[in-house]
Amino acid sequence: MSVATPSTQNGSLDALGNGGEALIGMAVLGKTAAALALVIAIILICTALLKRWSKHTTRHGAHLRIVGSTAVGNRERIVIVEVEDTWLVVGVGGGRITKLHERPAPEERSPTASAPPSRFSLRLSKALDAGRRPDPSSPTDPHQTP
Repeated sequence: MSVATPSTQNGSLDALGNGGEALIGMAVLGKTAAALALVIAIILICTALLKRWSKHTTRHGAHLRIVGSTAVGNRERIVIVEVEDTWLVVGVGGGRITKLHERPAPEERSPTASAPPSRFSLRLSKALDAGRRPDPSSPTDPHQTP
């Protein structure tokens, strides 16, 4: 029969106590992480529902569409807005919206005509095409020795 000394018993109890505190700390950390994940999930679900709900409410109201816009300053823009069959050209900036022009919307919208390619872009595309074509005299495998 062995008899443990009091110092040995206290040492083993301290080890169990420290391990127990570590487990309790991990449990608290896990609960905190789970609560944080729950709050984030609720926020994401509410955001998705609000986006879906706002799409349905705006479509029933006025028929408003942004046709185009361009920046004319740091905070100023010129925006073309289509309201039913009318285009409005408005200036937006400095907390104000100013109507600049109004005209009827065109019946057929032609695709925007792009500018012809510049000389530089033509030369660049030719150079890239020439670099892509394999040279018939060169071997197909770059690691192959002749």
